Amino acid sequence: MTYSRRVAIVGAGMAGVACARTLAQAGLDVAVFEKGSSVSGRMATRESPFGTFDHGAQYFTVRDARFAQALETVPGLCKPWSANTVRVLDEHGRVAAASLPAKDSHWVPRPAMSALVSRWAQPLSEQIHLQTRVTRIERDPMNHQRWQLRTEGADDAQQVFCGFDAVLLATPAPQAHDLLVSSHIAAEVSQPMKGVQMAPCWTLVLAFPNAMQPGMSSLGPQWNAARSTHHRMAWLARESSKPGRKSIERWTVQASAAWSQEHLDDDNARVEAKLLKAFAEVTGIRAQPAFTQTHRWRYAKTMQPLGASHLWDAKAGIGACGDWCIGHRVEDAFISGLELALRVA
Repeated sequence: MTYSRRVAIVGAGMAGVACARTLAQAGLDVAVFEKGSSVSGRMATRESPFGTFDHGAQYFTVRDARFAQALETVPGLCKPWSANTVRVLDEHGRVAAASLPAKDSHWVPRPAMSALVSRWAQPLSEQIHLQTRVTRIERDPMNHQRWQLRTEGADDAQQVFCGFDAVLLATPAPQAHDLLVSSHIAAEVSQPMKGVQMAPCWTLVLAFPNAMQPGMSSLGPQWNAARSTHHRMAWLARESSKPGRKSIERWTVQASAAWSQEHLDDDNARVEAKLLKAFAEVTGIRAQPAFTQTHRWRYAKTMQPLGASHLWDAKAGIGACGDWCIGHRVEDAFISGLELALRVA
């Protein structure tokens, strides 16, 4: 009887799902553990009565041939987004140049950013454990050559999953490092993680359904996305301009890394008020939105990457992957997960 190696993957974002699907295709037995209620990680989607918001990653680029090949498995799911990106040079929304040429095409899945990871995760649905937070990694008492995971569920129910030949962490570097340290695992992968720096990001989403009244055009500027030098915000985009979305006027605002760090522990109401003010200053939209929500990403953007596509300690059977290994792009996460899986398989 042929033994199939069993691998646990912690995290079901782009890196985790890319890793899991590659290992499954190679014939390994995989189990994915995700603390959230759905897959996708920072390729997240927020639902509202007025349409969806991509409140994490806003789009992706396709620079790597392997990522392009993988996208061919989901024909028609992703479409180019004519973002008409501009650069806002000051805090009053004055723009140096309209429609600056983009270095790469901006691509978005339909009907939301989460759709791509969700589609790739479908064949693994029975192997993905949602709302299951891994609290500790330890040696399997029945076989000290393998690992077991202690977990907590949504209702604080505790469970143990055992019999893993390898454990791969597809979470932000600080979270992966903390889990290894708290588990007293001195794997070679933990030390390099300490040099990775990741910045937080406060995000605000807004909807203006009144802009759809007869005779009214879209609110504010004629561009659909901007990189801002406003001290509070770094990016803002008109969600309704993306392919396959509802036409109700909706915007996503992402705060700058420095401002997010400074206001990391502010309450949601204070963050919302300050970002609303910045949004009005940059766009000229001073109408009261019918819907607003904020979300704090504690680990959003890689400021100092690892410098290698993944980490793998073959002797311990512990590995790690994520966009933070090589950058902060969606395809960085995909490549990291893919290359770790190829190493393990």
